[in-house]
Amino acid sequence: MEKDAIINTGLRGITVASTRISDVRGKAGKLIYRGYPIRDLAEKSGFEEIVHLLLYESLPSAARLEKLKNELKTARSLPDAVIRALETCPADARPMDILQAGVALMAPHDPDLQDESREATLRMGIRLIARMATLVAAWERIRNGKQPLEPDPGLDHAANFLYMLSGKRPDEETAGCFDTALVLHAEHSFNASTFSARQVASTKAHIYSAVTAALGSLSGPLHGGANVRVMRMLEQIGTPEKVEAYVENILDQGRKIMGLGHAVYKTDDPRALILAPMARRMAEKAGETKWFEMARLLEQKGKQAFKARKGTDIFVNVDFYSAVLYNAMAIPVDLFTPLFAISRIAGWTAHVLEERFAEAAPKPMLYRPESEYIGHYCGPDECSFVPLEKR
Repeated sequence: MEKDAIINTGLRGITVASTRISDVRGKAGKLIYRGYPIRDLAEKSGFEEIVHLLLYESLPSAARLEKLKNELKTARSLPDAVIRALETCPADARPMDILQAGVALMAPHDPDLQDESREATLRMGIRLIARMATLVAAWERIRNGKQPLEPDPGLDHAANFLYMLSGKRPDEETAGCFDTALVLHAEHSFNASTFSARQVASTKAHIYSAVTAALGSLSGPLHGGANVRVMRMLEQIGTPEKVEAYVENILDQGRKIMGLGHAVYKTDDPRALILAPMARRMAEKAGETKWFEMARLLEQKGKQAFKARKGTDIFVNVDFYSAVLYNAMAIPVDLFTPLFAISRIAGWTAHVLEERFAEAAPKPMLYRPESEYIGHYCGPDECSFVPLEKR
């Protein structure tokens, strides 16, 4: 290869491993969790069922589901030392930094940390799934000068998070919409954060290290935070009457409309199609439909303008309507990315288990990609060392 040749970057289009966990069929606009289409799962199951499906490779019986729910409820509380550490952090710290630090702090308190077996890793994963929501809710209260709330054992995972966040038990419809959002975000194959988790797991590092790496990856604006930017965009536009001019101005500048376009899907993101009606219902429930109306108009005008200028279609992604949904639930905008982690921890755990313990590859293949060295200022070959006194 010539030194100035363009090489494939970001591993786009490169298959690096096999998986049984999920399949993203971009051209068909389908997302599959262990064989099940996402729409069926979103309409017919809850988050705890998805956790079972991802971790145990099957949908649970009623008895198995109840057992898993009890395990999650038992594991929800944070170690006291983690709460004390959060209380020392500045209130303006970024929530993703707090979340990443909090997960790392939980590791030494896990009784299974020194056990490298699959069973121990699974138990640690269940604790992480249970506690990620508690950690986010605890930080929201601490940074606002309030005491964190103890988890409510009478509530399922989604409802309990909303309760710990606000101090009020959510109504059934709100809890149901949030539960469905967790189902939709639980897994998405080898995206950047999942690949980060698997790469770390391939070194035989424990699951806390893998998840901490995944959180670091998710915190970057090119991966997580897209729904935050969607909400900020809507706030910048301000009113529905300004949408069309905003679209034309953005395209004139060659910039992107947040929430439109996806790296994989060549149709509308199937998750966005499920989130949109939920966002409308929650907006109506909150008595403020402006943001939903603006989003709908922005999607319409954005697609029309892009088609007219580029001659190709552009499609809505999951972040577009999740922003409107979470905003209607009165969740602070800077918690939108942590909400992603509250759900995706289920997928990360499944991938760590697969990377470390899958029967097809009982000994993980340590990730070690090649690179193409293009040289330094002295050229592509070796430099001649110059003594310090002569530089």
